Amino acid sequence: MSTLMAGRGRNRIRAPRRANLAGDGVDFESMWQVLASSLREIHTKNASKLSFEELYRNAYKLVLKKRGETLYLRVKEFEEDWLSGEVQPRILSVVSPSLLVFSTGGQMAITVNEKRAAEEKLLRALKEAWEDHNLCMNMTTDVLMYMDRVYCKDFKKTSIFAASMGQFRHHVLRAPLHPELNDTTGIAEILNCVILDQVQMDREGDMIDRSLIKSCIYMLEGLYETEDEDESSKLYLTSFEPVFLKASEQFYQHEGSTLLLDADASTFCKHAKKRVEEEEDRCRSTLSPLSLDKIKLVVETELIKNHLREVIALENSGVRFMIDNDRTGDLGMMYDLSARVDPSKDELRKAVQARIVEQGNGINESTTNMLKAPPRPSAPNGEKPEGDEKPAEKPINQQTAAAIKWVEEILHLKGKYDNFLTEAFQNDQGLQTAVTRSFTDFINSFERTSEYLSLFFDENMKKGIKGKTENEVDILLDMGITLLRYIQDKDLFERYYKKHLSKRLLMKRSISMDAERQMISKMKMEVGNTFTQRIEAMFKDMSVSEDLTNSYKKHVAQLGDKDPTRAEIEVNVLTSTMWPLEAMAPSYIEGENRSKCVFPTQIERIKKGFEKFYLDKHNGRQLTWQANMGTADLRAYFPEMKGTKKTRDLNVSTYAMLVLLLFNEVPAGQSLTCEEIQAQTNIPFNELTRNLQSLAVAPKTRVLKKEPMSKDVKPDDKFSFNDNFYSPYQRIKIGVVTSGNKVEDSIERSETEKKNNDTRGGVIEAAVVRIMKQRKELAHQKLIAEVIQQLTSRFRPDVNMVKKRIESLIEREYLERIEEREPPAYRYLA
Repeated sequence: MSTLMAGRGRNRIRAPRRANLAGDGVDFESMWQVLASSLREIHTKNASKLSFEELYRNAYKLVLKKRGETLYLRVKEFEEDWLSGEVQPRILSVVSPSLLVFSTGGQMAITVNEKRAAEEKLLRALKEAWEDHNLCMNMTTDVLMYMDRVYCKDFKKTSIFAASMGQFRHHVLRAPLHPELNDTTGIAEILNCVILDQVQMDREGDMIDRSLIKSCIYMLEGLYETEDEDESSKLYLTSFEPVFLKASEQFYQHEGSTLLLDADASTFCKHAKKRVEEEEDRCRSTLSPLSLDKIKLVVETELIKNHLREVIALENSGVRFMIDNDRTGDLGMMYDLSARVDPSKDELRKAVQARIVEQGNGINESTTNMLKAPPRPSAPNGEKPEGDEKPAEKPINQQTAAAIKWVEEILHLKGKYDNFLTEAFQNDQGLQTAVTRSFTDFINSFERTSEYLSLFFDENMKKGIKGKTENEVDILLDMGITLLRYIQDKDLFERYYKKHLSKRLLMKRSISMDAERQMISKMKMEVGNTFTQRIEAMFKDMSVSEDLTNSYKKHVAQLGDKDPTRAEIEVNVLTSTMWPLEAMAPSYIEGENRSKCVFPTQIERIKKGFEKFYLDKHNGRQLTWQANMGTADLRAYFPEMKGTKKTRDLNVSTYAMLVLLLFNEVPAGQSLTCEEIQAQTNIPFNELTRNLQSLAVAPKTRVLKKEPMSKDVKPDDKFSFNDNFYSPYQRIKIGVVTSGNKVEDSIERSETEKKNNDTRGGVIEAAVVRIMKQRKELAHQKLIAEVIQQLTSRFRPDVNMVKKRIESLIEREYLERIEEREPPAYRYLA
């Protein structure tokens, strides 16, 4: 209803006393003439001299004398005549021919400014007519207040104000302009066209008189289709809004198609967002808030929803382009648009998932190609490559480098999408799930995932990492832990991690034991306690071994052995079921004798002493020495070394210690062949070769001389003690020469997978027995499903493997088939 309610709230008019009127006669016609004349004065804005109290008394008398119905009809007739004879012609006079043609869908050759002026003239005339009518009817209502309260209420008639509003609708807005031509077009249709044209100009960026349009919208909101004035029958909702929404649909259909052809995805998103905001503002400031949700739906449907798939897929600007070029802001706008029209964000989710898998598969493929590529040739004669000013660090094997690079690229990709989720996708749960699923898919499609991730941890947990600060390493390790969440074959990862961890612990290469334990704690939080139980047992062995070594030293001291040349021993006693002993075993060539290596007498005596000390405490246990996993500290004397100090402290492998101690018994100037060294030590040939290369070929640690001098070691090569050896350092660490490749070859990998599958068989059988012991009887399919469900957190059970293990349990009479049961089922045998 109009906000212009002038007249209501005037000075109170006193009702006459009934006793004074009881005997008076009523001349209706004369009273009506006074009232009619007064109403005319009100409508012509000449009511300043009227006595409203007297007018009220006259109307009061008529109603009291049962002439209320006649008065009601006469007032309605008066208003009808006034609207038809005075108001409508005045409005028609401002309707230009161009507006008439325009309202019927035709065109006239007029300028934009002429058209704008004609439209504003009509809007202004309607605004004035409506405000005048409201003002006059408010004043009239005050005069006829008693009629409204008594007659209209008793006879259930519409109030005179509401009736006059209906008359304005019917005789001004809805009256045909040319009834003689059977043309039903009225002012209302022209008004709709004018407002729609003004809205169109506003959408195109032209200036319009918003307050003028708002006044006419107030008029449509204050008029109803019926005299009951039901809110759903507002003329705005029944007359203007349908054509407004229809025109808006057509506008945004066309604009969406045009934008797809001319604009990129970012521009489309910005424009769509701007359009939604404009329509919201237009409803609040120019039209009606009643249309706010409806026009938003039109824009979202016609401009966004119907074109969203094409916008997302736009080449060189769509979601793929935004992801590749880190357009976080554009992705945020794309997310906002998707969320408006699709609560599940399906199209955006599919595009993001597809790109993740593409990028992930690309990393997998590039890594595979890198592994197949021939090794890079080294510079001849040890020359430095041209342009390389700094001395090169120790080269890392190409396959190992590929493994580390694979993990780092995955982590970089993960960080990228984590940023998108936070900054662009508002941590949307559905998109988070989709990203996790996509990373899981492509990570597990790469067969070396478990090995590479373990190797990544191994490289970053070692001492002396170059190029990274401690904080950077911690961040990398934390990100690596998140990758562990995606790996489905966690048992295979555990196998590799134990292999790498065992070498770090036994060869004392870890950053620190605290760092190692923190790493295990992080893993436990990520994947559960079951996963880390065996790894934690390895740390327990190391701790117990440290205490055991200290106890042995005290034991030796109590024996009173004062031999100053006696070697000290530190022993790590490992539980065979908890450590990857197969990975720690020495390397033999095919057909080689695998007898135990021979220790010098003084070392053998210490070994025996420790064995007796240990077995006295732990009767029934058996100790097996792993010489290939140990290290030794030696003090060597080099008679011809330049300088005054001729001794150096050497840190070598246990095998290298056995080799060097042999030369204590070799006269100066004499040598031993490789074959002779092996005969005296029983060191496996592969292990001996690598240790001799470390002692005699490596440029900075040639404590032995080799004849002939070459990289390869042959059985008849001769080795002698290098009296002229020199190093500026007092303590020298001589590492064992390796290929640098820590990645398994195809044969080693097949062997690892075979051992892992054997272990899985036992785990599957244990799960089957555990389930059947609880259930007693269970159908085949349900048993398979429960086994898979229980083991999924550790690895992906193969259905055929589960079936084979069930068959094995039946053969060993743990289970039996239930005869004549459909579907097939099993019974547990206690």
